[in-house]
Amino acid sequence: MRTVNAYAAPSATEPLVKTTIERRDLLPGDVMIDIAYAGICHSDIHTVRGEWGGIEYPQVVGHEIVGHVTEVGSEVTKYAVGDLVGVGCMVNSCRECEQCLAGQEQYCLKGNTGTYASVDRADGTITQGGYSQAVVVDQDFVLRVPESLDIERVAPLLCAGITLYSPLRHWNAGPGMQVAIVGLGGLGHMGVKIAAALGAEVTVLSQTTSKKEDSLKFGAKAHHATKDPQTFEELRGSFDLIINTVSAKIDMAAHLGLLKVDGTMVNVGAPSEPLEVPAFALLPGRRSWAGSSIGGIRETQEMLDFCAEHGILPETELISADQVNEAYERVLSSDVRYRFVIDAATLA
Repeated sequence: MRTVNAYAAPSATEPLVKTTIERRDLLPGDVMIDIAYAGICHSDIHTVRGEWGGIEYPQVVGHEIVGHVTEVGSEVTKYAVGDLVGVGCMVNSCRECEQCLAGQEQYCLKGNTGTYASVDRADGTITQGGYSQAVVVDQDFVLRVPESLDIERVAPLLCAGITLYSPLRHWNAGPGMQVAIVGLGGLGHMGVKIAAALGAEVTVLSQTTSKKEDSLKFGAKAHHATKDPQTFEELRGSFDLIINTVSAKIDMAAHLGLLKVDGTMVNVGAPSEPLEVPAFALLPGRRSWAGSSIGGIRETQEMLDFCAEHGILPETELISADQVNEAYERVLSSDVRYRFVIDAATLA
């Protein structure tokens, strides 16, 4: 066992505190990673505050992890000491079901093992995430991070990046396609960059026009304010694909009305309350409403390589570990452009 420093939530209502956790001894297929940087995702906040269901405490979250391999198990063939690697939202799956065999471990029919707040298939403990100095992960769930990507900024690609890349690829975003991204936050700004790099014509739908300059800089062709009712009249029937990144209620009927015939609106944001979808928002245009999670390991590696090829990185603000509670409040008030990254060296 290895004892490492970490920041953990003691309960659903208390601030995160500095503590220590134990990392297991390496199994033959395991990789030990010294964490350099860990991104903060809105999912972390939902989880520790019990908004997605009860969890066991204390809990260390963080599923956007980048660091270097420091030790490998006796059967590891994919990585060596010194390699720059990443870990995303899952660290295991059943590996036997139809989805796992298809390389879609994120949809494992028996449930994948989350990087945090899940029962570890290896030893039955509760998985603890990336707000820590080190992590032990099976080699099959480790990603190779291209050296050309800035190590201080790359971590959010492991969740925000793949969360947008996967649906954009699945629904064939590319030249000639009109794509709208709802919300220009940690997820949304990655959607704009990736969709533009895929060749789609991108529009941002944000509450106001305050981030219009950023939208255009990231590759969007237009930016519209959803607080303006005229937006929904002006853009009615305009889009082949809409990706909704917002983790809050929106007017679903109004947004679905922006789709062309046979268009699809995909939810990647995960509000804690149900969304209301009137049937007549879907029926007249044979429109579809869908959901999408992260990608599998193979697709996540594809995303990292795609981002390296196109020079795509998230916009980040680097913080020390003792600023995590302040960062949470700033995420909730949308006071970050566009993703916080923890410098794990400050956990020493």
